[in-house]
Amino acid sequence: MTKILYCRDAGFDCDATVRGESTQEILDQVRPHAAHAHHVEVDEPMAKQLEGLIVEA
Repeated sequence: MTKILYCRDAGFDCDATVRGESTQEILDQVRPHAAHAHHVEVDEPMAKQLEGLIVEA
């Protein structure tokens, strides 16, 4: 089942949607997006918070 993370759910004014088959796949895509679009480094505490925002589609 596909997993989804909506950037807006993480508190950003952003319409990006990240899809993947696993939590790790999503986090691997989120890290460069966060760095480029929001100038934020996704460290381990933030990754844990983001994991809680991932939903199944």
